[in-house]
Amino acid sequence: MSSTPVTWFEIGSDRPDEAQRFYSELFGWSFEQGGPGGSYRQTAAGGEPGIGGAIRGTDDGNYATFYAQVGDVAETCRRAEEAGGVVLTAPVTTPAGLVRATLRDPSGNLFGVFTPPAED
Repeated sequence: MSSTPVTWFEIGSDRPDEAQRFYSELFGWSFEQGGPGGSYRQTAAGGEPGIGGAIRGTDDGNYATFYAQVGDVAETCRRAEEAGGVVLTAPVTTPAGLVRATLRDPSGNLFGVFTPPAED
């Protein structure tokens, strides 16, 4: 049985403008308005190698869980805090060499960042 790749993500936020600003500033993502009342904002978040996703305005709770690959986890954590996010788990390096951290965006959504192990 083959595994199923992650090909989409959705971030639900009761403050979608703030969530859009946060992810735009942190990762350089651009968004296009769509859906009823412009409540759905789509992004092609990582370009060709990345996956697509969206922010959906909601008043029934905030949610998100995804990991974004970054060049420097510690620097991304610093920038996230400057942009109003919270680092929940400081950068840690796994025995295999992957560096990761867990954060919350200003809406309270959980997400993570990682840098893969260096190639030999």
